[in-house]
Amino acid sequence: MASTDPSKYLLNHSMLRVKDPQASTTFYSLLGMKQIHKIPNPDNKFDLYFLAYDDPTKAASPQAHWTDRQGVLELTHNYGSENDPSFKIANGNSDPGKGFGHVCVSVDNIQAACTRLEKADVKFQKKLSDGRMRHIAFALDPDGYWVEIVGQNPADKTEEVTTTDVGTYRFNHTMIRVKDHQKSLDFYQKKMGMTLVRTHENPSAEFNLYFLGYPAGEALSGGNGSAREGLLELTWNYGTEKDEKFSYHNGNTEPQGFGHICISVDDLGAACERFEKEGVEWKKRLTDGRMKNIAFVLDPDGYWIEVVQNEKFKNGGF
Repeated sequence: MASTDPSKYLLNHSMLRVKDPQASTTFYSLLGMKQIHKIPNPDNKFDLYFLAYDDPTKAASPQAHWTDRQGVLELTHNYGSENDPSFKIANGNSDPGKGFGHVCVSVDNIQAACTRLEKADVKFQKKLSDGRMRHIAFALDPDGYWVEIVGQNPADKTEEVTTTDVGTYRFNHTMIRVKDHQKSLDFYQKKMGMTLVRTHENPSAEFNLYFLGYPAGEALSGGNGSAREGLLELTWNYGTEKDEKFSYHNGNTEPQGFGHICISVDDLGAACERFEKEGVEWKKRLTDGRMKNIAFVLDPDGYWIEVVQNEKFKNGGF
């Protein structure tokens, strides 16, 4: 009988819908990402582009199969949107459509990295020099999605450094807002098998941040986790859990933007059986429809979680 081990799960990718794939892939290549896989679907008039850091000597999972790595960004392009002047993506940071917050890239030397992006005429939601928080910046991709930039090294230690190496960058985390932190933490830890690796409490501003990741049971060995890939950041604003009418937008109803996060698992059938026993809510069971190789779980806020087979574990490996 097949079995599944959550310690082998990976937070594989996050999906964003994009208007113009050429513009988007050009932007993310400026950040050092490379296209590692593509799934064309001309019959249904959409293509999927999978980007990741793939430097052969510096990346976290160089040359790995796209299902056997963390830190993958999936860009979904529906044919014709690039030629539609009225087409616009909802970036998740304003109503209607507020829910998803940002993706985050960690860099070696944050001042030099941001200077490089500014010289390339990248637009910013927040430059490093803006406001009081001088250790983070938010770039804007071609669709207006926020891309947080954080340093792998302390900002006060890299002020005089003028070089940056994109090969060392990491797709560190994806942020989503949650209504009830306790329900979400319980769901992602107990049902999805993640580990809470870091908590940042900010009572003066009335919000907390929770960072979770795989492998199950593995906490951070030190630092703030900026050198890792495949983290999920949950942002909880105090009091939302008490408002019965309050809800976040999952990105898959209008206005659309963010689509889902995805975990790859050791045995797809056994993992879905485990989720079933845990009492998860499904958007699509493995047995539903024609696509028998993917499933979608719903989290407490209605965000979609795709579940796919990690091909490394299928039939003895690649």
